[in-house]
Amino acid sequence: MRSSGRNTGGNRGGKRSGGRRGGQQPSRGGSGQLRPEERRYTQGGGKAGASSGGPRKNVTKSGAPKARARKPSAPARPREYEAQIEERNRARHSKPAVKLPKTFGEQEGERLQKVLARAGMGSRRACEELVDQARVEVNGKIVREQGLRVDPDKDEIKVDGLTIATQSYVFFALNKPAGVVASMEDPEGRQCLGDYVQNRETRLFHVGRLDTETEGLILLTNHGELAHRLTHPRYGVRKTYLAAIQGPLPRDLGKRLKDGVRLDDGYARADHFRVVENTGNNYLVEVSLHEGRKHIVRRMLAEAGFPVEKLVRTRFGPIALGDQKSGWLRRMTNTEVGMLMNEVGL
Repeated sequence: MRSSGRNTGGNRGGKRSGGRRGGQQPSRGGSGQLRPEERRYTQGGGKAGASSGGPRKNVTKSGAPKARARKPSAPARPREYEAQIEERNRARHSKPAVKLPKTFGEQEGERLQKVLARAGMGSRRACEELVDQARVEVNGKIVREQGLRVDPDKDEIKVDGLTIATQSYVFFALNKPAGVVASMEDPEGRQCLGDYVQNRETRLFHVGRLDTETEGLILLTNHGELAHRLTHPRYGVRKTYLAAIQGPLPRDLGKRLKDGVRLDDGYARADHFRVVENTGNNYLVEVSLHEGRKHIVRRMLAEAGFPVEKLVRTRFGPIALGDQKSGWLRRMTNTEVGMLMNEVGL
């Protein structure tokens, strides 16, 4: 009968599912889409095909991720080849620097105002004003333009006729106390000049000497040529001393010292003599001379009949001791260094 051939939607679906192997086909909603509880998801969270039924990518049947196949590693390089590469790298980096033409490389030297500022002549702006005022000269020529480049180690730079001290050299003035040995080291362990200049940025040496019992001004520097000229008799740098002696003094004592006193190693002459102070028989006299023989002031006055009770050096060339306290070390000013160099023709 025709009526028996028609079935409801449910029976039709039942017959179709009966022909499917492995069970009943999931039912669909009215729109033909799977319900959320019937959808399949891959391990990464993406949706699988609704009716694919095939295995999910990168996932085994049990649900575990598949192991990725490892790429074959490159064969290790021989040690000899590694050594050759290292040798080439060393050779490439150890080559001497190529000297480029001046137009492509940095300009030689430093700007003049920078050198002046470093030497203590003021700020760079103040040093530029020195150039504008024609007070600076380089190698004997007055500088009239800004921006000149100089080499502090080679060029002679002067301000107001006095040579400036560059950063390569240092200059100190020490008021040496009595009892200090005038040497940088003492093998007997006595107090010496080196005890006053420890932890300095460069090695210093003293200019000339002072007797152990003599106190006063002594210079320390690392400028060898300046130290040599300051102590050489050829340049005649005058040293001034104050000596305490007992009187009364004859009026012609100064003339006798200037004319020359005969000592064991020859005549010694004073350049200047004067009485500074007199209290009873106690005299304080000033003696200046340019010689530097050992104990020369003490020997001269003793030969004249007036042994020295106390001796202090108050001046070395143009540098004065002033009110500097005993045992104090100070850095000399640029003006003082310039006067010293001018004294010996540097």
